[in-house]
Amino acid sequence: MELSIPVPVLDLMERLEDRGFEAWAVGGCVRDRLLGLPPHDWDLCTDALPGEIAQVFEDFPLVRAGEKHGTIAVVTGRQPVEITTFRTEGGYRDHRRPDWVHFEKSLREDLARRDFTINAMAYHPDKGLQDLYSGRTDLQQGILRCVGVPDVRFHEDALRILRALRFSAVLGFSLEEQTEEALRRSRELLKQIAAERLCSELLRLLCGKDVLRVLLSYPEVLAEVIPELAAMVGFQQHNAYH
Repeated sequence: MELSIPVPVLDLMERLEDRGFEAWAVGGCVRDRLLGLPPHDWDLCTDALPGEIAQVFEDFPLVRAGEKHGTIAVVTGRQPVEITTFRTEGGYRDHRRPDWVHFEKSLREDLARRDFTINAMAYHPDKGLQDLYSGRTDLQQGILRCVGVPDVRFHEDALRILRALRFSAVLGFSLEEQTEEALRRSRELLKQIAAERLCSELLRLLCGKDVLRVLLSYPEVLAEVIPELAAMVGFQQHNAYH
């Protein structure tokens, strides 16, 4: 299997490897390529530490806002490419950001921290697809499934609750049973997420091709974001103009 990667991104991967580091395309760009869709952006992961990434690309414009969490954006072409050190995370007391980040040398450890199986795949032009959680099978079957224990994933970052519904609406995917049950159980955590983060996900959800099914299937979840929706559920509109 071969996935097309833009030349500027390949150049970044080759430069990392020339310096003795691993480099993989990871996450949404791999998912979209497997679906035959153009990726919105490209993300790379590597065993290089943030300081080493900065040294490798010292002649490029860099965005270092996420450096303490392992991410440096390298500006090449029209948009930045985020390069992130393999990492594990833990201690999500605010259900948003990890209390600590530990840099790893293993791609396996990095993929284990990701949200959904369809986003937990990595690709290298020579080494092929790394798919430890059967994400490709879930893509083919139209299933959205959490990596690991769903309750843990949603408590780590509660925005994943709305992200799951957004992916469901945009891709037309169904939620795997345990993922769906955990999503409903965890829905009140959405109240702890900043309004601007919720708004971004909600707008993309509402533009999804399968939005009607999602709105009708998860009203109690969406009502955590827009409480006024709750009163509309099951309400009979005795009005010819509705």
